[in-house]
Amino acid sequence: MGVLHSADLRKHEVEALLHLNEGELDDLLQEAEDFPQGRPEHLDAFQRARGETAHVQWDGGAVYVWAATSRRFCDYGAVLRNPALRSRTFAPGKWIGFQPTSQGPATDWETDLGVIRILHTTRRAAATAMAEELYEVADAQGVVTVCALFGDIGSTGPALIAADTAQPQLAYEAQWGTVTKLVGQRLPWWPNLLRRADVISQWSPGAPVTIAELLPEEEEATLLEAAGPWHGLPEVRTALTDLANSLRNECIDSVNRDIRVFSEHGAGQDGVPLLVAAHHPTDGYPLPRTDDRDLLTRGWQALASSQLFEAYEPLSIVMRRDPTLLPFGARTEVSDHTPAARQWATQLRPCAPSALHAVLADDAQDVTFHMDFSTGTPVVRIRSAGRRVWIFLAPLQLPYRRAQLRSVILNDTVWVSTTDRRIHPAPCTPGDHLWWGYGAGDHPTEAAWVIAQLMDDLSAGVTLADHWSQAPKGLTKLLSRSHQPGTELSRTALELARAQ
Repeated sequence: MGVLHSADLRKHEVEALLHLNEGELDDLLQEAEDFPQGRPEHLDAFQRARGETAHVQWDGGAVYVWAATSRRFCDYGAVLRNPALRSRTFAPGKWIGFQPTSQGPATDWETDLGVIRILHTTRRAAATAMAEELYEVADAQGVVTVCALFGDIGSTGPALIAADTAQPQLAYEAQWGTVTKLVGQRLPWWPNLLRRADVISQWSPGAPVTIAELLPEEEEATLLEAAGPWHGLPEVRTALTDLANSLRNECIDSVNRDIRVFSEHGAGQDGVPLLVAAHHPTDGYPLPRTDDRDLLTRGWQALASSQLFEAYEPLSIVMRRDPTLLPFGARTEVSDHTPAARQWATQLRPCAPSALHAVLADDAQDVTFHMDFSTGTPVVRIRSAGRRVWIFLAPLQLPYRRAQLRSVILNDTVWVSTTDRRIHPAPCTPGDHLWWGYGAGDHPTEAAWVIAQLMDDLSAGVTLADHWSQAPKGLTKLLSRSHQPGTELSRTALELARAQ
């Protein structure tokens, strides 16, 4: 089901958990071959220098589950892992109600074992935190066990992590089917993005499925808010609204996918389907998108060149979500002291920063702003202690100057030297990168295919689609070798490699 972390216990703590006298654990370890394996605790360098001893420790959750399966220690073990629960008959449980808790929305159920609280969250360690909180309350509000969702599917329904209020730190895996048997009815389940207090609080046994709208995610809200000031540029408003709608549609798809997967695979062993307690409305969805890619590109180009503060956040979002909407390639960072970078720097011109410059600079302090006007590429130079770099978005196409590729230089990225004595970073599409050398089984077909296209037409709009099959094998083999930084490969060498 995944990785579950529980408290580690030393020898005396294991003895306290199992109500053993001092020293009795040694005898138990001899008798019980299936007892969880202990391991030496980790000591850092300072502890070792002080001569501290590494004590043996045990995974507390594993010991707690083992105790539940042992006849002798079952009363001290994990409440929901006692094998006797499978054969016992229980009186039907009772739904107590919705509980707004510090760890998220919860529902409480009265059972023969006591109150079981189900946290409808996958937040890490939520069950342990809630159980610890209840441990400090008189009678723990009657709660014996807290369960939280793990985010996966177990053998009898959604996977659960449990923590008992008697031993809050000892988290363990629990079965949805076990809790269902204890409460005597189907348990409600909500898809991740609808696990909100205002949605879950509407449920009660027998209630109809709640139809609930998704709340806007932060990025969606930012884009819609930013669209307001751009009345005079409809292409900008369209670009912002289209991406916001795309993000909303992705969230709706996520809800529907959660429901589909958990409905198909989350049924109990008796075949009873999972009770999905909420859905997203279907009317009016998915939200409309525009098919005019050129219109979107013009809108994002206007934002990229804008110096308005309102353009910064939308550009940060599009860089994360869909950088192909910008008329630029992959984000690239190169050292500023290599010969290739120094030569390229002479072709750049200082400029006032645009919103896209600000995105590239992030929160760096010592920054200057530049443009490569031949390709329209925004460039920032960062010079701080231990870091002197150029950061830019690679071009998608080199300018047409009646020149040809003269050589390529391998240093931080692939540099293209031309017959008219200029130098450019090689074009590279968003999401890709140009590399060379041994790739642990992979081959630098991206760089080989870009170079091959530029050898045929320096101003070609390069594509990396199907680069693994399109790249000439000879060029790929040449670039697969180990090359020293700054290696220059002449056109003659490239042509010879391509011909092989």
